[in-house]
Amino acid sequence: MPSQKIISALTEIESSSTPQNRLQLYSDLLSETVSTTPEPQLADDLIYYLDSALGEDISIVTARPILDTFIEALRKLSSETQIKVGQHAVTLLQSRSTSVEEQDAQIREILADAYEAEEEYIAAARALQGIHIDSSQRLVSDSAKVRLWIRIVRLYLEEEDTTSAETFLNRIKNLPNKIKEHDLQLHFDLSQARIQDARRRFLDASLQYFNVSLASGVDESDRLHALAAAIRCAVLAPAGPNRSRFLGTLYKDDRANSIEEYGILEKMFLDRLITPEEVAAFSQRLAPHQLAQTADGTTVLDKAVVEHNLVAASKLYENIKTDALGSILGLESSGDLTAGEKAEAYAARMVEQGRLSGTIDQIDGIIYFESSTTATGRHIRQWDVGVQGLAEGVERVATNIMDKYPEFATAQAV
Repeated sequence: MPSQKIISALTEIESSSTPQNRLQLYSDLLSETVSTTPEPQLADDLIYYLDSALGEDISIVTARPILDTFIEALRKLSSETQIKVGQHAVTLLQSRSTSVEEQDAQIREILADAYEAEEEYIAAARALQGIHIDSSQRLVSDSAKVRLWIRIVRLYLEEEDTTSAETFLNRIKNLPNKIKEHDLQLHFDLSQARIQDARRRFLDASLQYFNVSLASGVDESDRLHALAAAIRCAVLAPAGPNRSRFLGTLYKDDRANSIEEYGILEKMFLDRLITPEEVAAFSQRLAPHQLAQTADGTTVLDKAVVEHNLVAASKLYENIKTDALGSILGLESSGDLTAGEKAEAYAARMVEQGRLSGTIDQIDGIIYFESSTTATGRHIRQWDVGVQGLAEGVERVATNIMDKYPEFATAQAV
């Protein structure tokens, strides 16, 4: 309920016949109300004030400066008051939205800030969605549109609402002009990575996270955080040639060995078997959606590790009994399926999808791996990686020498 003081003051203003006089009286009353009214009462008094200041008998010419003054006062209030008053202001402006679009946008931004401060991210996103950006009354640049949509995307992602987030990310993709600002491009890439991550498109997400980790203008700690996210997503991606190539890119990054996820990255890249203890330790660093169960009751991590260990087994054996393979993969019998039958099903799916080379003899229960790589082959891979790393190191040293001693480099070239 509004206080008697505000009711009396507004009744007096409304009886004034001069518009200019009314404008000054409204401005003076707003200043006095904000400075003297106790916080618990302030929201009710400001709502009553708005009902009067934006009444039907107030012309739009008078309403605009009143709104401008009101917006400046609203910025300085508590988030709780901003939400209560801002909601009412937005509702009142709907009937006049075409005439006060700029003021409506400013109030919605204040409202979104207040919601975000209270961690009500969906409400903040919806407040921003109401801003008119395609209007003849208000010119909004593509850059401003992108900045608004990126913020809405990030707010939805805070609540894991990837469907709504992707809707606004697609609006950015459909703009005729590319994003020019570096910071906006960075936020776009990170948002896209988070959406792909949540949608379990892990290999695509890993690539996006890795690109963010290499971007300029990012704090070193944030770069390493993005690199760690790239490694986690690569580990969760389906086993196969594409993932193997990208695991190599991550493994050869000089920063990788400073990250906790390096141990499992190394084992996956070098096709070594991963133990249940290592899986349990790695799972502690995963997000809830990365540990969600699939239709068959296993997690994405379980499936990724089983597929990896199957590929690793194919490097160790030319052929193997399905029961023995089930034991190596740590599978257990359940329902009508034995561990060996589960191992056979995993192998069959990977062979069918071209992610594993081999054949299956279902009568004898034996899997034959084609082009199996022996232990010697694995050592050759390690040797190749070492040689490549050495070559890259020599190239970096040569570049540093040329940068620091250009005269010496020029003389050597001659």
